[in-house]
Amino acid sequence: MSFEPIDRLDGRVAVIAGGKGAIGSATARRLAARGARIVSLDRSRPETVQPMLDALPVVESGPHFAVTASVTDTAQLMAAARTVAERAGRCDLLINSAGFTRSIAAADLEGLTDTLFDEIVQTNLRGVFATIKAFAPLLTASGDGLVVNVSSIAGFTGSGSNLAYVAAKAGVDVLTRSLAKILAPAVRVVAVSPGVVDSGFVPGRGADFNEKAAGTMPLKRVGTVEDIASTIEACATHLRFATGSRFVIDGGRSL
Repeated sequence: MSFEPIDRLDGRVAVIAGGKGAIGSATARRLAARGARIVSLDRSRPETVQPMLDALPVVESGPHFAVTASVTDTAQLMAAARTVAERAGRCDLLINSAGFTRSIAAADLEGLTDTLFDEIVQTNLRGVFATIKAFAPLLTASGDGLVVNVSSIAGFTGSGSNLAYVAAKAGVDVLTRSLAKILAPAVRVVAVSPGVVDSGFVPGRGADFNEKAAGTMPLKRVGTVEDIASTIEACATHLRFATGSRFVIDGGRSL
């Protein structure tokens, strides 16, 4: 492998965990425009996701399709990987953008219950590992595989929507570095770390929060889903000599 930059993703298959979400769907649009066939992996029934996929650019390698699986259910993920192998024959890109959180002040230790802590870590950290594990054979068989984990600046600043989310994203960053060594050279593994993104991901955070946050940031605006999706696109096309890297896309919020 030369790992030289490329402009097109024709013939490649991109599986997007959390493909129905804001970042996942924006990424699907960008990768499909480059020629990639999109598989959306989500807990939703395929028929609820298919209209979004049908609106994507048509690619030569076949129709985009959806597969139902939860990232917290390893058996479902393994079944999803088999479905992708049967229907698409390959997986070249895996985007881990599934996740959830809730806003709980760091000082509110009682507010972060054991149950919620476990749910957040299970989805945002264990789910990333389980999804990679399920698709690793296909990615390795590709010979030019890529995993992009959507992390967060919370993972290295220690400040985020809640302490469990902070811990989970720190785990994703370390997992990214470890798997980059383990899966090389056939598979590259990178992380993209947003700051505040105008996506509705954190319940209760709206225009007022975003406006205040923007005022503290060097670039004076919060991120958009296109900022994150374009970075993922770049990892697949132009940033191909990178693995184990963390790309911080936060408008300078973490400075």
